[in-house]
Amino acid sequence: MEQVEARQAGHSDGGSYRLLLEAVTDYAIYMLDLNGRVASWNAGARRFKGYEADEIIGQHFSRFYTEEDRLDGLPARALATAEAEGRFENEGWRVRKDGARFWAHVVIDPIRDPAGRLIGYAKITRDLTERREAEQKLRRSLEQFRLLVQSVTDYAIYMLDRDGFISSWNAGAERIKGYDAEEIIGQHFSRFYTPEDRAAGEPAKALETAGRVGRYEKEGWRVRKDGTRFRASVIIDAITGDDGTLIGFAKITRDITERVAAQRALDEAREALAQSQKVEAIGQLTGGIAHDFNNLLTAILGSLTLVRKRVGDDAKVLSLLDNAIHGAERGSALVKRMLAFARRQELSLVAVDLPELVRGMKDLMQTSIGPMITIDMRFAPDLEPVRSDRHQLESALVNLVVNARDAMPNGGMVTISGLAEEIRENHRTRLKPGRYVCLSVADTGAGMDKATLLKAAEPFFTTKGIGKGTGLGLPMIQGLAEQSGGRLVLESELGRGTTARIWLPSALASQDVVAAASGPTPEPSPIDRRLTILAVDDDALVLLNTAALLEDLGHEVLPAASGAEALRLFTDRPDVELVITDQAMPHMTGLQLAREIRSIQPDLPIILATGYAELPPDADPDLARIGKPYGQDELERAIQGVVNARGAI
Repeated sequence: MEQVEARQAGHSDGGSYRLLLEAVTDYAIYMLDLNGRVASWNAGARRFKGYEADEIIGQHFSRFYTEEDRLDGLPARALATAEAEGRFENEGWRVRKDGARFWAHVVIDPIRDPAGRLIGYAKITRDLTERREAEQKLRRSLEQFRLLVQSVTDYAIYMLDRDGFISSWNAGAERIKGYDAEEIIGQHFSRFYTPEDRAAGEPAKALETAGRVGRYEKEGWRVRKDGTRFRASVIIDAITGDDGTLIGFAKITRDITERVAAQRALDEAREALAQSQKVEAIGQLTGGIAHDFNNLLTAILGSLTLVRKRVGDDAKVLSLLDNAIHGAERGSALVKRMLAFARRQELSLVAVDLPELVRGMKDLMQTSIGPMITIDMRFAPDLEPVRSDRHQLESALVNLVVNARDAMPNGGMVTISGLAEEIRENHRTRLKPGRYVCLSVADTGAGMDKATLLKAAEPFFTTKGIGKGTGLGLPMIQGLAEQSGGRLVLESELGRGTTARIWLPSALASQDVVAAASGPTPEPSPIDRRLTILAVDDDALVLLNTAALLEDLGHEVLPAASGAEALRLFTDRPDVELVITDQAMPHMTGLQLAREIRSIQPDLPIILATGYAELPPDADPDLARIGKPYGQDELERAIQGVVNARGAI
């Protein structure tokens, strides 16, 4: 559709104008004054709109718009756009005199006098409601050409001849592809394809498909003038003559690189969320199982300890008991790994000197991995300490070194290194900004493929043989790192070894780190008299075991199976000198029981027994704790500690 040009003010070609008004019936062509009122009316306008000239001239053109568009201010915006930008064009619903709607293509051009003053508008409307298929194809071709001449910059729109040589070029093509029109017109469009696609014959396939079915649409990588690649959405339409003969092709390309990247990031975020939810669910299950298992181990270890004291000197029986105790202790170690994965183990966060810790463990690690593997230590000078649990970190380090050994059955090298780094926003580790130290353990072993690497830190996943691995080593390390405020990152490539990086917060940047003791903790003084102890646990096995251990130590025990029962006993027995209570109990937790008792007797010593780090943030930090599973020695030391801290009872 050609743009109507404004005529010079004062000049009129009446014959041509009348011909336009009376002869053209496929277009409604009429004039508007400055205020948008109809100033002329042609036969096409009568046919489309249904109004005669004498009933519409002088009326505002907004009556042709739908009620919704009038409320939205579309008529006023159309005139304002035409005045400001030199043209207004769109498609939408319009209303005939009888109220029926039709789909219209509308163009409004401003009319200016020689001095540039706006004197009115020329408006062309076409009824596209019942257009024929041939008209649709023509309009599509004309629309593509119009988009080209209007300098669309978001799309590369250009024409190809039958053989795929470029015959036109728009501003969008120049922006996206990087070529000026004079250097690309006449060139074959296949130069935009990657070498791989050209070798596979993709350009020819695209034209063949478009020529055969009329349209080709695909996404793929394309190449700019400077050699960089971008992701493109491509449409190729066949252009045919009136007789159906193929004339050429119209090609539209859109750069969707950012959209694809955003979608990829969204997919990765969804995958990370799904993985996080899966790990969280397994962690909840693991934590619950570990809690119950801790109770069982507490009863088993305590009972075995008491039985061992009473069996006499039968070496065979003692050997069996020691074996059972050792098995229970191994079970306790397994539970700690499960709790570490579930991020529920108790951590003693202290400032840990990594070089000193690794040097102190080198002999132990070397013994564990054998003489065929060399340990190399590389630490930055004056490396700052990290904030973590020293004992858990030692266990994690041994675990990584043993994993490295298993990946190098024919020998190799393990490199342990440390380096401090200031982490900023959007770091590859996804850590919060701050100061961190990275402890790396790298091996020269077989490495892992991508599928194995993705699963490596999942609970119970192991590549080792049956009975040689629990699949909790890496999850334990991951739990330790995250509870410490850091992260475990695994890097591996098949045939090129594996590197495990434990990122931990710098102790220098942490205000709540308790400095590691420079010497051994002194043993508490023994208790030389009988105490009256209130023992509370909802698990009958644990309660019976705790009472037996305490009685074996010479104390009087008042057992209670709930917080409510414990409060009743405490009220009835004012001679209670110590309370040992489980934390995880129904209806009343150990912390709630402790608060009730302290409200009555503030100075009474209380020991809280817990299987994992389940305490809320507002828990009393001065409340003594003992971890499950515990034996008689741990129980005795805990009692000595609280009694000595409170003074003579």
